Amino acid sequence: MAHASDGRSMEFKLPDLGEGLTEAEIVRWLVEVGDVVAVDQPVVEVETAKAMVEVPCPYGGVVTARFGEEGTELPVGAPLVTVAVGATAADGPARASGTGAGSGTGTGEAPAAGPPAAEKKPEGSGNVLVGYGTSEAPARRRRVRPERRVATGASGRANGRVRDAGQPAGPAVRTAEPVDGPVPVISPLVRRLARQHDLDLRELAGSGPDGLILRADVEYALRAAAAQGGRTAGREAGTGGVPVAATAAGAATSSDGTRVPLKGVRGAVADKLSRSRREIPDATCWVDADATELMRARTAMNASGGPKISLVALLARICTAALARFPELNSTVDTEAREIVRLDGVHLGFAAQTDRGLVVPVVRDAHARDAESLTAEFARLTEAGRAGRLTPGELTGGTFTLNNYGVFGVDGSTPIINHPEAAMLGVGRIVPKPWVHEGELAVRQVVQLSLTFDHRVCDGGTAGGFLRYVADCVEQPAVLLRTL
Repeated sequence: MAHASDGRSMEFKLPDLGEGLTEAEIVRWLVEVGDVVAVDQPVVEVETAKAMVEVPCPYGGVVTARFGEEGTELPVGAPLVTVAVGATAADGPARASGTGAGSGTGTGEAPAAGPPAAEKKPEGSGNVLVGYGTSEAPARRRRVRPERRVATGASGRANGRVRDAGQPAGPAVRTAEPVDGPVPVISPLVRRLARQHDLDLRELAGSGPDGLILRADVEYALRAAAAQGGRTAGREAGTGGVPVAATAAGAATSSDGTRVPLKGVRGAVADKLSRSRREIPDATCWVDADATELMRARTAMNASGGPKISLVALLARICTAALARFPELNSTVDTEAREIVRLDGVHLGFAAQTDRGLVVPVVRDAHARDAESLTAEFARLTEAGRAGRLTPGELTGGTFTLNNYGVFGVDGSTPIINHPEAAMLGVGRIVPKPWVHEGELAVRQVVQLSLTFDHRVCDGGTAGGFLRYVADCVEQPAVLLRTL
């Protein structure tokens, strides 16, 4: 998504990253204003509701403006950067001196006139998703630093603060003259705060890099105006009397507690779980099982050489065998058509807790994999989840979920189904407990298994049969040999 604002400057907008995502949060900028970038070079790392993605720009040249601070949430289609196409280090300052709309990093001067757009075609592949760019190696980035203005006149602002005429001017202070072009503000929260309090941002000079207007600058101006009998700081009904600090991005503290925005992964999880609770009439059944023989079987497998087999891989193999016997649970409900759609393949999701929150990576075609293949895929997806490298495709399309909450040291749970799936198997911790084995009391390795299912796709008999089969395989792994 790129837009030619003139014959030489290209505006690159946040592309559609797929899977119906409508917004993304800027995590880290990979370029600065003045950097020389190559075609398809990543310019920013963003976090969607499903993954962190590096976004490449389809144009080569000098970056003249960036839109959004780190932590800012942008909708799909919003500008990310502008690039002076074809610019080099020699003419970079002339090209990079334009006003950075929303970034405030330019000097406010128009770029020099150049050849018509028809004579100079922008270089670009048109590809905007990671993995779809050209194979050309990125050029070495060079920094072109825009010139800075020095304040003149009887009054101005230092570090975004109102300066009286009698105060000495600090070094390299920008003028407070009204801005004719775009206001150097990139945070939507700063704009909203100013709008709620009827504050003209064109009258402020920011304390941020290259004159960027920050939230602190707006708050200071509001306090100064209130002290001088000017504008009333809380006149807009939208603030509801909440202190200015309570409108900040991220966690905001007020007298009633701390507010944390539901966005990113946390917001996506909240939306999905809420939808599941609204639409799915779920029920849960559970059973205790003696996992001693399963643990012994795993020990024997790992002692025979070759890759180590994980416990979750064995449980996944049991799940796929159980779903072959009870396919009703590998389905979804089409509410518009009022139909149950039974799915042919098993794409097994597994709940994984990461620093970014709960994610559910999906093992494709789990029914066609053996224990070794499942172990390797679980390990790969888990590592990608912890590193934040899971792609949207690896986080969607599941048909059944395995939830090993035993890693948290708990025995049981009644989890919420991962919409639009129809069931989830929960596995508690495996601990030594007294158990009657072959007519005698013994200490055995016991686990609690639970099945949460959509009551629209089956009745309790099917759910109970599925769970009983899983428990039988846990207690006597040789049962699996009948269907292997």
